[in-house]
Amino acid sequence: MGNTYLYSSNKRLLNGEKIFMKKLFLIGFVICLIIFAKTSGYLDYLNFETLKTHQIQLHNYFEQDPWKMGLYFVLIYTVVTALSIPGAAVLTLAAGSIFGLFWGSIVVSFASSIGSTLAFLLARYLFRDFIHERFKKKIDSINKGIQDKGGWYLLTLRLIPAVPFFIVNLGMGLTRMNVLTFYLVSQLGMLPGTIIYVNAGTQLGKLKSPDEIFDFKIIGSFFALAVFPILLKALINLFKRHKLYKKFKKPDSFDYNLVVIGGGSAGLVASYIGAAIKSKVALIEKNKMGGDCLNTGCVPSKALIKMSKLAYLGGKVDFSSSMSHVKDSILKIAPHDSIERYRKLGVECFIGEAEVISPWEVKVNGQRLTTRNIILATGAIPVVPDIPGLEAISYKTSENLWNLKELPPKLLVLGGGNIGCELAQAFSRLGSQVTIVEKGDRLLSKEDSDVSEFILKKFLAEGIQILLNYDTKSFKKVDESQVLIASYEGQEREIYFEELLIAVSRAGRLDTKGLKDLGIETANKKTFDHDDFLRTKYPNIYVCGDCAGPYQFTHMASHQAWYATVNALMSPFKSFKVDYSVVPWSTFTDPEIAHVGLSEEEAKKQQVKYEVTKFDFADLDRAIIENEAQGFIKVLTIPGKDKILGATIVGSRAGDLLIEYTLAMKYNLGLNKLLSTIHPYPTFSESAKSIAGIWKRNHQPEKLLKYAKKFHTWRRN
Repeated sequence: MGNTYLYSSNKRLLNGEKIFMKKLFLIGFVICLIIFAKTSGYLDYLNFETLKTHQIQLHNYFEQDPWKMGLYFVLIYTVVTALSIPGAAVLTLAAGSIFGLFWGSIVVSFASSIGSTLAFLLARYLFRDFIHERFKKKIDSINKGIQDKGGWYLLTLRLIPAVPFFIVNLGMGLTRMNVLTFYLVSQLGMLPGTIIYVNAGTQLGKLKSPDEIFDFKIIGSFFALAVFPILLKALINLFKRHKLYKKFKKPDSFDYNLVVIGGGSAGLVASYIGAAIKSKVALIEKNKMGGDCLNTGCVPSKALIKMSKLAYLGGKVDFSSSMSHVKDSILKIAPHDSIERYRKLGVECFIGEAEVISPWEVKVNGQRLTTRNIILATGAIPVVPDIPGLEAISYKTSENLWNLKELPPKLLVLGGGNIGCELAQAFSRLGSQVTIVEKGDRLLSKEDSDVSEFILKKFLAEGIQILLNYDTKSFKKVDESQVLIASYEGQEREIYFEELLIAVSRAGRLDTKGLKDLGIETANKKTFDHDDFLRTKYPNIYVCGDCAGPYQFTHMASHQAWYATVNALMSPFKSFKVDYSVVPWSTFTDPEIAHVGLSEEEAKKQQVKYEVTKFDFADLDRAIIENEAQGFIKVLTIPGKDKILGATIVGSRAGDLLIEYTLAMKYNLGLNKLLSTIHPYPTFSESAKSIAGIWKRNHQPEKLLKYAKKFHTWRRN
């Protein structure tokens, strides 16, 4: 087996070397052709003056043998275009002079399209793999745009030569555009411009210079050609919009500019922004203002985690006082999200169930509201898997967990993600005997394996039982006990518990009345389908927050809410694509975990080359002082450069420390900038300067330092 693998590896390396040599040979061949063309004097013929001088002679050659002349011309034009040699414009004029308008246009149209496609293929074969490897993230983004609208982009570029055609040929070759699409769009898009040039060539005797081609009428023609695909696209969109909305009656006027459905993080921010820019906004919430974050998510869980840490450090904390702190925290923060506050801001608030009647109408409490735009900010709900026997078991989710009156002696947590881990540790520290059952091979699967391993060891040290690679089969009751039956390595195991917490995942709340009748699509029944501008199939119905995905974070809900609101209120004048380039998140275990940008595993998956710099909190003075000298910071950078690709922090206050790296990535500040920034002593923030210093030492200029040593030795002597 080992020899077979070695043979396969060697074979792949050998094939890679062969391909590299072929590419090298082809590059050399192309360079030689270009050098030959320049040194031999052939390129001297590809200018306006030479063309005018030999105009009659070339036309006579055509009269004597049109097929031979045509074949030679197509061959020369194709080679010039394929090798991106200057002269195509002159050859196009020559075609008009030699062949006339009709045949000249046909000859140039096919020769230019074939030559462009050859240049396209040449760039793809020689350089695409290299470019994709070096700039994968940016190229993937470009390819997505090419896949969606590449034909339109190419057509626009072909209709107006704002960008030289040879750049278009080479640039498109680096993308994943289909070859046939490239050829056909090029054939169509270059034809109008070809006709204009060829027609100018028929009047060659009257032209004194190539600049005379571009009179006002011709420039106007090119402008009209460039605008044509944009107008055509607008007309197509108008037709689609009419077809989509034709079964609904649009109100003559509207009660509101914006109706927001959902009073959680996304809905509140959307309403706030809408009111702040003086639009008329209605906010509809079915249950409690503040949504999941305030009532069942971020606020109560972090309050419980705080109390559990006090208990862990030896404080006199029981479950009853912990739950009281949870309720007090909610009550103190609730005014920030209250109806009273938002009404003062100018938002009309409704408590009731929303029903979307049409793209412009929402019904609540029997009242019909008309609006130009609707934002769906309906949040998410815990996913409860369909497991045999579960209906007979008493179980909790992150929604109803807060109704517990007594601490469960034996708590089983189903799911080893961030919610499961946070609550498992909190309940364990408050006195529960906790078992985590995870189907995967590690906790916190979205983090790097070293992070997962660190948390695993921490949990085990605190007495939490971790069962990895356990496949849940069913539940049952045995006398007064509740039992999970799970499969591990092909054998069934029984796990006894008294309370069950299901924390496997969350899915968007998609059950708003009327949406199904409108045909609002969903992605795998977990989020609403939407485009890059957060628009659903109806351009005036937007989504944001957990029901939109792809990230289910409170801060992402607020981030998306800005885009959804501004796009809704400013469309069609201005729209913004959501920026997901730098997304931070935190898991509030102890120690905390915070992450932004690429992880090591993501970088490997995306084939992004990187370097890792690591710093242990055991070397940080403030962490030692506070007995928090556990965990580490890991920063990924471009090899040999200080540009940050991603950062992961495991340690005390990781969520707060992450902002420095998030800001650096957002505004392209490297580790050298962090190193030169003054950080107060003694603080946890000094860790950023420390890790930047480690990177600097690892990249110090050895040769320069040798000369510096000699210089200082010379000065001493």
